[in-house]
Amino acid sequence: MTKKLIEVALPLEAINQAAAREKSIRHGHPSTLHLWWARRPLAACRAVLFASLVDDPGEYMPDEEATAERQRLFALIEELVQWENTNNEEVLDRARLEIARSVARSLDVETPVGKAAIRRFLAEQAPPVLDPFAGGGSIPLEAQRLGLRAYASDLNPVAVLINKALIEIPPKFADRPPVHPPEQKIGQKTLLKKEWRGAQGLAEDVRYYGAWMRAEAEKRIGYLYPTVKLPTEQGGGEATVIAWLWARTVACPNPACGARMPLVRSFALSTKKSKQAWVEPVIDHGRRPPAIDFTVKTGQGTPPSPPKIARGAKFQCLVCNQVAPDAHIKAEGMAGRMEAQLMAIVAEGKTGRIYVSPDTAHEQIAMQAQPTWRPDYPLAADPRAIWSPLYGLDTFDKLFTHRQLVALTTFSDLVSEGREQVRRDALAAGLPEDGVRLSQGGRSATAYADAMATYLGMATSRQANRMSTICFWDTGGENVQQMFARQAVPMTWDFTEANPFCSSTGSWLSNFDYIGVNLERLPPDAEQGGVGQADATYSQDTVASPLVSTDPPYYDNIGYADLSDYFYIWLRRSLRETYPDLFGTVLVPKSRELVAAPYRFQGDKELARQFFETGLVQAFQQVYRTTHPNYPVTIYYAFKQTESDDAGTSVSTGWQTMLEGVIQAGFTIVGTWPMRTEQPGGLRVIGQNALTSSIVLACRPRPADAPQTTRRDFLAALQRELAPALRTLQLGNIAPVDLAQAAIGPGMAVCSRYRQVLEADGSPLRVRAALALINQALGEFLAEQEGEYDTDTRWALAWFEQYGHGEGPYGVAETLSKAKNTSPEGLVQAGILEARAGKVRLLRRDELDPDWDPHADRRPTAWEAAHHLIHVLDSQGEGPAAALLARLGGLAEPARDLAYRLYTVCERKGWAQEALGYNMLVVAWPRLKDLVARQPARQESLL
Repeated sequence: MTKKLIEVALPLEAINQAAAREKSIRHGHPSTLHLWWARRPLAACRAVLFASLVDDPGEYMPDEEATAERQRLFALIEELVQWENTNNEEVLDRARLEIARSVARSLDVETPVGKAAIRRFLAEQAPPVLDPFAGGGSIPLEAQRLGLRAYASDLNPVAVLINKALIEIPPKFADRPPVHPPEQKIGQKTLLKKEWRGAQGLAEDVRYYGAWMRAEAEKRIGYLYPTVKLPTEQGGGEATVIAWLWARTVACPNPACGARMPLVRSFALSTKKSKQAWVEPVIDHGRRPPAIDFTVKTGQGTPPSPPKIARGAKFQCLVCNQVAPDAHIKAEGMAGRMEAQLMAIVAEGKTGRIYVSPDTAHEQIAMQAQPTWRPDYPLAADPRAIWSPLYGLDTFDKLFTHRQLVALTTFSDLVSEGREQVRRDALAAGLPEDGVRLSQGGRSATAYADAMATYLGMATSRQANRMSTICFWDTGGENVQQMFARQAVPMTWDFTEANPFCSSTGSWLSNFDYIGVNLERLPPDAEQGGVGQADATYSQDTVASPLVSTDPPYYDNIGYADLSDYFYIWLRRSLRETYPDLFGTVLVPKSRELVAAPYRFQGDKELARQFFETGLVQAFQQVYRTTHPNYPVTIYYAFKQTESDDAGTSVSTGWQTMLEGVIQAGFTIVGTWPMRTEQPGGLRVIGQNALTSSIVLACRPRPADAPQTTRRDFLAALQRELAPALRTLQLGNIAPVDLAQAAIGPGMAVCSRYRQVLEADGSPLRVRAALALINQALGEFLAEQEGEYDTDTRWALAWFEQYGHGEGPYGVAETLSKAKNTSPEGLVQAGILEARAGKVRLLRRDELDPDWDPHADRRPTAWEAAHHLIHVLDSQGEGPAAALLARLGGLAEPARDLAYRLYTVCERKGWAQEALGYNMLVVAWPRLKDLVARQPARQESLL
């Protein structure tokens, strides 16, 4: 069986950098088509798919040639993962050619010549890609971008719809012009084009009919969104409102007061230095009970202290200073006595936002709204992520103001009207009418209308993310923050009500800017994709012999079915006629969702665990049954860096369960690749119970005749095979932060190739025990590397493990120095130790000699080299650090190896800030060596 590149090596750091950078890209990124949680970065998916399809050169070349060829493929991957190259056809065509070469080699046929021929070959002969847990659609989308047929399925109807919008619909109507009448322009400029590539025509129609919906909605409910009169000092006249800012209120618990307490977390409106604005509460003692009004202040000043005085729901009455505890706020909310009071109005100005004091007329208009439909379905009882029910917001309709319900209902109803308008225009534009719906595979005027309704319905759902009473005002960015600013339904006290008819933040038309750009950036020559709703534990027969790449659920993390109910209620109202099967249930199906959620099992954690583990094994068994035998299965898994069992032992339950499921299903693990898919700074979360990284497992089916072995023989094999694999990883410059996770790959490859590993008592070795043995072997490997260090460095390492940079007794230092064949005096002369008053301590890197010259040093050490490099890199940058590296000679590689060892020490001790430097040095190493290679520098040996 031919090994693929992903089973041998990857340019991991380049992939990680591109994936992390992608998190900051919004406009044009598929994540902005519609919210989905925990999407995998496109760069990582593209690289993993490419490396899963392309043969490792070591399979068909001698070692030296294979190394050079591998580097050539790495260079291509490094180009392929860049965001700027997402639709760079020149780079993509080179990637497709490499895939075609490997596919042709496996079929023993000639590689086709020419771009068009290669695309046909890949569509017909390359394995289709299947993702049975498709979620946000990153994996199937990137499969299409590489020229492959892509198939996606998910149990969640919201995820299914997102995938249809990304990979199924655009190829059906690719290269077609828009169907809307070109002479009619409603709020958008019609593009004058002779050629429409990919989904450009679809995108233009989405913008056009989105503008049509806005115009129709404004005719019907525009009176609910009045302009605001500006005070003379703000220019006078009228301005369009961007948002109304409200404060929830409850009655003061002090019977002698009875005022309506505003529940406000902050009175700030804008914290920008150039245009500060805030709300000033004004108490009117003349009314009974006393009343609190608000006025807006701008200029220089400080907002008054807010009434929120503690975490949770503890507020102070502004009238009598009585503190209302959490229990009182909850009781008022549950009794339906929590109200809202207008606190400020944000308007569109010629040079930016204008903040206006509340207007009674605006409050009265808002109260006039009478919704004709209420989504009075209960929110899930998930105490981990859904908190609003504690305060009476226990059904979906209570998450909206009446005006928001009216607006969203109006937009939802207009989707079906818009669909009919599109169908008529499509017929007039020449599309045939065969009556076959989109869901039945049609490409007619009816099907095109269904397609357009899909995007209009998703726009309504997107709008709901900016139109609830959980949305809040961002005082720094001066914008409406979305409902799902995090993976939860929190409780928001002062909330923001956006105006969908403005031209600013939270508006209806801003939706279509995002959707339109997304469609235009989809691969223009994408192969037809297939998307369906399916339970991955039952069947994955969507396509024969696929290459499976997937991102399954993460043990006890958030249940996305519960969160996606929020979108589902609006999508169902908009699109039930278009997708009757997909939106047949009142809420998102939950009973089969793979998540270890105790609340779904009456709080029983054990039942929740059993449900998840059984389902995961079943899903992997389905993958085992259907996957193409010539290609590895790749599985993404986001793990929690630290978890603890009841005894306080560090363990990753989800990670352990994932590996157990993969092995039980019949796979052997041939690689684990850490994908740092978050923004840089992950080291700051050492010791915190948070999702930090994704691991990509590469798996192969285990042979049916695989033998069993004993724990002793497993350990012997582990000691034989793990060290060379780890050395290869280090030579590939894997970051220290990733080394422990990457070591699981070769370690579990040894373990999982056996049918069973038996303990001394005959019981099977558990994955948790195997992971502990692999971690132990990693520690031994790093410790063995100490033999390569000079004696002073070996002493410093041993001292650092015990004392860090703290002081220790001179006597202990002297005893240790004898064991390491050095002396405290020599260490002081070496410039790494301070000794005085019977105490010694290692110098911090910023205390080392700033004029250190490795060639002039009579006692150079790897310890000095590593710490000087880190200090120069951190304080001066890569150029000066490369210049220093060029002068290190034989000290260079020991210095880098030492960084791995010191990182593991810091991680174990919880010294996150110190660990950051060692990781930084290894990550920067390839760039430093590249800079060294560009400048002719004398590299004399120092050893």
